[in-house]
Amino acid sequence: MAKEKEIKTNAMRILDKKNISYQVLQYQCAEFIDGIHTAEKNHVPAKQSFKTLVLQGKSRQYYVFVLPVEQEVQLKVAAKLAGEKSIEMIPVKDITTVTGYVRGGCSPLGMKKQYPVFLHSVALDYNEIYISGGRVGSTLCLSVQDLIAATGARTGVF
Repeated sequence: MAKEKEIKTNAMRILDKKNISYQVLQYQCAEFIDGIHTAEKNHVPAKQSFKTLVLQGKSRQYYVFVLPVEQEVQLKVAAKLAGEKSIEMIPVKDITTVTGYVRGGCSPLGMKKQYPVFLHSVALDYNEIYISGGRVGSTLCLSVQDLIAATGARTGVF
């Protein structure tokens, strides 16, 4: 029997193109679940699992914030880090239009456009972290330094 070929996401294709190694973890999920439950399904530490949030500044510029699944973004701190007067989460209905991904499958890699990426500095405490693989049911494990290199992420506390 032929082995079923994995359908790659934009995030995976970008990592492949940059010759960055990563591991794909698959989990069964019919609809959006939060990052804590995703970590549980993948049997990985929640502290090393990161979610991707897309925010929009007062200037109308979009920003990507990657932070631990157990934390909430501090909007005032995020705005200052992005050099904005104020910043807010984009509405859920706009996620696909802005990123090309669906809610629960939003990866900091491979969005429709390259937006500035900010990685929570707690990620630097780990060699590898887990991020969305670009679709619901897929998680990527990769080196923190490789994620920074692939996205041009700046680190900070937000």
